[in-house]
Amino acid sequence: MTIAAAAVVFTGFVAHSGSAEAAGGKTTCGRASWYALTSRTASGERMNPMAMTAAHKTLPLGSKVKVTNLNNNRSVVVRINDRGPFVKGRMIDLSKGAAGKLGFIGAGHARVQIEPADGSGTGDCA
Repeated sequence: MTIAAAAVVFTGFVAHSGSAEAAGGKTTCGRASWYALTSRTASGERMNPMAMTAAHKTLPLGSKVKVTNLNNNRSVVVRINDRGPFVKGRMIDLSKGAAGKLGFIGAGHARVQIEPADGSGTGDCA
């Protein structure tokens, strides 16, 4: 493992553990999709499609957020362990396991609300 890769793993698991700071203390709304690879994630761990994990472009690796499917009000808490999504209009990529709990595997994507896992987010989606 290179020094740069070790630094990514270290910062992903140690530097950010609080969910309120993780989501910047605010609630965001957008589209979610899911993925089920078994490659390494940005945090250095192997992707487990059934784990409660997600990819986000800017949230700190290791942080936890609550994701709510706005079509059915189902919620799940996921840990950010990867970067993405890389599809225009998508805010978060969830593991297949998380998408299953939220009930949108068949649809492939859903409108979601993302907030700190501790419920300290400000605002909600209309």
